[in-house]
Amino acid sequence: MNKLKLTELGIKESIDLLNKKEISATELTNAYIQKIEEGSKLNAFIEKTFDKALMQASAADNVIGTEAQKALCGVPLGIKDLFCCKNIKTQAASDILRNFVPPYESTVTQKLWNEQAIMLGKLNMDEFAMGSSNETSIYGPAINPWKCTGSDESLTPGGSSGGSSAAVAANLCAGATGTDTGGSIRQPAAFTGIVGLKPTYGRCSRWGIIAFASSFDQAGPITKNVTDSAIMLKAMSGFDPLDSTSAKIEVPDYEQALGKDIKGLRIGLAKEYSLQKSNSEANRKLEYAISLLKDLGAEIVEVSLPHTEFALPTYYVLAPAEASSNLARYDGVRYGHRANLDTNDSIIELYEKTRSEGFGTEVKRRILIGTYVLSSGYYDAYYKRAQKVRSLIKNDFDQVFKKIDLILTPTTPTSAFPLGSKGTQDPVEMYMNDIFTVPANLAGLPALSLPVGLDELGLPLGVQLIGDNWQEPLLLNTAFNLENALDFERKPQNWWA
Repeated sequence: MNKLKLTELGIKESIDLLNKKEISATELTNAYIQKIEEGSKLNAFIEKTFDKALMQASAADNVIGTEAQKALCGVPLGIKDLFCCKNIKTQAASDILRNFVPPYESTVTQKLWNEQAIMLGKLNMDEFAMGSSNETSIYGPAINPWKCTGSDESLTPGGSSGGSSAAVAANLCAGATGTDTGGSIRQPAAFTGIVGLKPTYGRCSRWGIIAFASSFDQAGPITKNVTDSAIMLKAMSGFDPLDSTSAKIEVPDYEQALGKDIKGLRIGLAKEYSLQKSNSEANRKLEYAISLLKDLGAEIVEVSLPHTEFALPTYYVLAPAEASSNLARYDGVRYGHRANLDTNDSIIELYEKTRSEGFGTEVKRRILIGTYVLSSGYYDAYYKRAQKVRSLIKNDFDQVFKKIDLILTPTTPTSAFPLGSKGTQDPVEMYMNDIFTVPANLAGLPALSLPVGLDELGLPLGVQLIGDNWQEPLLLNTAFNLENALDFERKPQNWWA
């Protein structure tokens, strides 16, 4: 099998060939290394760990076919730069963590290595996961491997997990980790024509993941198909005593849940999630997904989530507030960037200069918003009220899930947009990309984005399935059935090689 075909394999396909010994882990890893080097124009990988990868591959080859073999043995993965990896530079794509090398491993990545997965390197992202286009990264933006038909304009791969989505869509790794605070797994997946899953809050440990907004952040897989998401999620999940928000709940075998029919399943369509242009291609693709679900035996039910209209403003009060608190630790004293001081400068001036130099514009904006809503005189008016609205949004979902099993929505209002076209003058325009994804984060619910087809520009669009707490098996199985019915096999042209 040639190197090009090897990198087109998903996680499940790779495991099957490795188990049959038709390929070796070293051969597979070398194929991805070559592909990463050829794909440097995409700017997806910002730290390459090829020596480590080849060592892990050699170790995997020694145990394949033995009792010591684990679930992800020999599978090459990419890791978002938000996950701390021991003795490997981890910067959250920010200058304030310049050359930071953690002496510890995040729980999620350690679980992946325990399952004998292979680390190809760290992936690009928006600075501290704050952004929807991967344009706030200190490394520059990752580039979407897709292009509009007849255009050479560079498009965003989405954010904040833009490097992860670009790498998986361009076959630079078999799968990747992402984090989702307001849609940062699902929106990039939709923009690049792949699968992105945000698990229930507490399903995957947050320990060792650089924090943005602690009550929202959740790790999840970005993969080429639903089966791969099921395999990767099982490896990433599980209770962690180091994380006080980690749920002590059994981890199912998600792959075993796939393939069951969905006859009689009740899927809700919330009127509040409608797209503005009734004749848009995104609407047509959503209607197509609905028709396929009906053909599979699912019942489509109209539901209402009345507080959805307040989700976006609520998120952009609460998430910056938590960011303001979490990012206070970056002061130039213990690690990362430290500003050069004049002889008479005070410790306060050290903090001010370091944070001014180290943080990018979007991070500063969110810190200032968060500090403002938490300040004396504004706490009750903004932060406390937003927390009450968050409870109302969660209650909406609780009530709806008494009547239905899943909710179907668009993932994003549009397909991928050109880099530099949004957010430079009006950040609110960029924030609107999260309009369909944020509610699931506010409620802590599992949600998955699945490619549904191409729009009139030749770019992928996604649909989103939202489930009740801990219902990932049902969510994945429904997505698996819909994926097979959609049979979406279009791939981006290999223009970057």
